[in-house]
Amino acid sequence: MKFFIEELPVYFPYAYIYPEQYQYMVSLKRALDAKGPCVLEMPSGTGKTVSLLSLITSYQLQHPEIGKLIYCSRTVPEIEQVLEEARRVIAYRDAESGQGTKTLCIGMTSRRNLCIHPRVSEEREGKVVDSMCRDLTAPWVRERSSEGGDVELCEFFEGFERNGRDALLSGTYNMEDLREMGRTKGWCPYFLARHLITFANIIVYSYAYLLDPKIASLISKEIKADSVIVFDEAHNIDNACINSLSVNLDMKIIEASHRNLIRISNAITNIKQTDANRLREEYSRLVRGLAQNSASLGHGDRLTVDPVLPADVLQEAVPGNIRKAEHFVALMKRFTDYVRLRLRVQNVVQESPLAFLQNVYQAAAIEARTLRFTSSRLGSLLRTLQITDVSQFNGICLVADFATLVSTYQDGFTIIIEPCDDRTPNIRDPVLQFCCLDASLAIKPVLDKFRSVVITSGTISPLEMYTKMLNFRPVLTERLTMSLARNCVCPLVITRGTDQSAISSRYEVRSDPSVVRNFGSVLVDMCGVVPDGICCFFTSYSYMESIVAVWEETGVLDKVLENKLIFVETPDAAESAIALQNYKKACDSGRGAVLLSVARGKVSEGIDFDNQYGRCVILYGIPYVYTESRILKARMEFLRDRHQIREGDFLTFDAMRTAAQCIGRVIRGKNDYGLMVFADNRYNRGVGVGVGAKGVGMCAAARGIVIVIECHGHLCLWVEVP
Repeated sequence: MKFFIEELPVYFPYAYIYPEQYQYMVSLKRALDAKGPCVLEMPSGTGKTVSLLSLITSYQLQHPEIGKLIYCSRTVPEIEQVLEEARRVIAYRDAESGQGTKTLCIGMTSRRNLCIHPRVSEEREGKVVDSMCRDLTAPWVRERSSEGGDVELCEFFEGFERNGRDALLSGTYNMEDLREMGRTKGWCPYFLARHLITFANIIVYSYAYLLDPKIASLISKEIKADSVIVFDEAHNIDNACINSLSVNLDMKIIEASHRNLIRISNAITNIKQTDANRLREEYSRLVRGLAQNSASLGHGDRLTVDPVLPADVLQEAVPGNIRKAEHFVALMKRFTDYVRLRLRVQNVVQESPLAFLQNVYQAAAIEARTLRFTSSRLGSLLRTLQITDVSQFNGICLVADFATLVSTYQDGFTIIIEPCDDRTPNIRDPVLQFCCLDASLAIKPVLDKFRSVVITSGTISPLEMYTKMLNFRPVLTERLTMSLARNCVCPLVITRGTDQSAISSRYEVRSDPSVVRNFGSVLVDMCGVVPDGICCFFTSYSYMESIVAVWEETGVLDKVLENKLIFVETPDAAESAIALQNYKKACDSGRGAVLLSVARGKVSEGIDFDNQYGRCVILYGIPYVYTESRILKARMEFLRDRHQIREGDFLTFDAMRTAAQCIGRVIRGKNDYGLMVFADNRYNRGVGVGVGAKGVGMCAAARGIVIVIECHGHLCLWVEVP
């Protein structure tokens, strides 16, 4: 349909529109007109993606001065869904408007997901794929081949270099479309996608391409300021920002770094004997400055990139004491030895970056200004030595990243050195953690640069918490609820088991036999009455493993198997993908299945269990984060001092958004329906209403009803709580 929002014609590719979709687009248009950031919440299953794409693409058509639409999501399946919706929206808009615009919409992802080389594409690990790709495409490898050397090249990259750069494309291209075009034309899909970013009107990729400084400087640096940025599924955007600027170093990384430096020293000795002129040319480039050095690199030649380096530093010449390769290696050895020394602690140490830099200067005579250049200097040296297998040098790269970050940032960061994990105190495993505490640092360049930034999700309440943590003032905040014609959601809070014992995942009682037994009884009873698929979420992998082990001993799993098959999510992504695939097969066949998963795992974040795949979700306990984590304590202290966010409020907020994501997996549309079970007596103290009603924003919010169950033998008392 075509309709107007004020003077703007909106092209919507469906015959009808929900009231909340219309209101969402009205709010979005107001934010675009105001030219600033906004925070919008609309429940999952209400057509948020198509609303975003319809409004913004119509706005682009009406306002040609608007630049690209950059749509950021979290996972590859979500990116694929956005691209399919964009294909539908653009086709309808062009057909109805009659303007025949040549719109290009592409999805961008890693080499591992796009590679079609017969040998390289068989690898599962991303870093291995990246290194093998560079072995076949590095400029010096291609140069040796052109000189007649017996060197293997990538035929698809060579085909792209010959013909792909002149290609003029329009339409929508998802991952499979790019791979198919690569096979047909003989072009590399990955480098084709990177090339097309410059010309595309709509780009869909993950958060890291904008928030991670190392990736953003390669992929998104040239995107103009008049673009519109959308962060979809942004309920965890603060964690994504923090992770992009944090580094962990342990003894394995330090030992690997030491081995890397020995290899680099040997390579420098060899190159001095065979091609010393290469080192002299590098020295001259470094004298001119890092900006000129980076500009002189060819396509795809930047093997490593600064984790973050201010623009004014990039214009400076590299300090004289690390311009020569052997001097730089000697400095990195001293710094690595110092970090190794700091890891030999017996007690926990926490200090500021400034204190760490002062200790480095006193113990190793290394200045902070010199450390700022280590990451860029290492990248330059690896290129000069023509090293493509960067995955083998991951240790020294991480140490160099840490050196650059710790010397660049002081405010909003802390350093925590722990001799062992609190959960395994008898196993010595020291780790140095450079922790970003201020989520606003990573997103600030995006907010400052681009015309409009939309932060949206189905579970992003309370909205003011995000504006505080990300430290920005939105031009508009809006929270919309789902309009329902029928009761399609039934939230249940179970407070006691059949033996009248209170059930909870609190640390003091989580392993109590009665709690474990009653958790099992809930699952057995649900499997007997709920058809198709049931998803269960535990608070952690270790807790799930302990519960399942007891269930195996006590025969609970055998009772479940009488009605449904059982599948388990593991930390391994490949294993979890196989389990999920077989779970869906069992649901499709009518056998039914149970999927045991973990809050904050892969299943809880990016997988939809619509229709028969999720008729019931059981949340065992409240998914609080590990509260004894020193990183978490440091962050809560920072939030309290900087933004006046109390520790209890943040912990409840984090648990609420995690629980809302878990239970929201089963309702993916207005025609869907499901049962939401909260198995913990604490949900009946107000937290349950917050998570079950406000967090999901569905019929519980519309009706204000949560059903509380206390089991007496086989009799359940259902109490409606307004």
